[in-house]
Amino acid sequence: MEEEQQQKTEKIFSVSNYVKIVNQGLKSFRAKIIGEVSEVNFGPTGHVYFSLKDEKDGSIIKCIIWKSRYQLYGVGLEEGVKIIAFGYPEIYPPSGRLSFMAEVIEHAGEGILKKEYEKLKRKLTEEGLFKEERKRAIPKYCQKIGLITSRQGAVLADFLNNLGRFGFKVKMTDSRVEGQMAVADILLSIRTFKKQDIEVLVIMRGGGSLESMMAFNNELLVREIANFPVPVIAAIGHHKDIPLAALSADYSVSTPTAAAGLLNEPWKQAVLFLERYERATIGFYENVLENVKINLKNSWEKSIFGFKSLLSAISQRLEHSVKIVYLNNPERQLRLGYSIASIYGKIIRRVDDAKIGENIDLRVVDGKIISEVKNINKND
Repeated sequence: MEEEQQQKTEKIFSVSNYVKIVNQGLKSFRAKIIGEVSEVNFGPTGHVYFSLKDEKDGSIIKCIIWKSRYQLYGVGLEEGVKIIAFGYPEIYPPSGRLSFMAEVIEHAGEGILKKEYEKLKRKLTEEGLFKEERKRAIPKYCQKIGLITSRQGAVLADFLNNLGRFGFKVKMTDSRVEGQMAVADILLSIRTFKKQDIEVLVIMRGGGSLESMMAFNNELLVREIANFPVPVIAAIGHHKDIPLAALSADYSVSTPTAAAGLLNEPWKQAVLFLERYERATIGFYENVLENVKINLKNSWEKSIFGFKSLLSAISQRLEHSVKIVYLNNPERQLRLGYSIASIYGKIIRRVDDAKIGENIDLRVVDGKIISEVKNINKND
């Protein structure tokens, strides 16, 4: 064991290799440090070289922040400004100089944060970025929703639990939403959704201090929201100062439940309209059917009355006809003393209907008499 350790100790590294090994190890010392900015220099490529000084004992550490990150966070570095930097130490091989590689920078202290907030708010207000006429209406009956928030916490659950069952299709991007370090995540999410087929974008997080809301007061992020291709709903909780991202959004609410309600409302109104229309339609047809029923009843009553009148008229005519038939019934005449004469079943009406020698059937009330024609006398 001792021999192995001795071999490692005796191993010889080149300066370059050793610096690489040290730098790999130094990355494990990532941390947030706070100090006062001094000796600010802007390089020809836009990178910023500065120092952070401890206000207690004057200790100094050299720092570097690359151009892209410096522009991202919008924190102006100048001497005397107190900031918090997140990053790691690194040795620069050509000079052997140790520098703190700042990945994220932010103002330190609520006083300066408030001051910078008001300064940026005033600038963007003068540009007209927050004007009402810039706001776009949320499409009625939209279904395709883009959602940016953190999967952690109750915010996401509150939103989804209150979103009605109206066929919504939600595309969600998990993003940091806490502090200055969230800026890059949120910007990437917004830019990703630019390429997605969505009808509205919802950005959410719960309430918090001014420090925790710093990402939503970032100028680049605020401009991305204002210029997003579809309407944006900001559901960002706050206590006092409204985040600038919420001011630039088309709609601003304080809770995820309110954001869900905003999307639900047109659908709820549509359902209410359909229910009212359904009731009106049913009521209309009920009235029509009732009128038809009344008309049918009236028509039936009229038909029954007419039928009864017709039956009465027919009955009277039948009675009259019966009387006529009765009065003209030959059998009635027989009972009055008359007889009916016929030859071969043909009634004799004239003398020419009979011939001498033919038998005459003479029908009387109680039978028939058969006689032979002996003589025929015609009236003169």
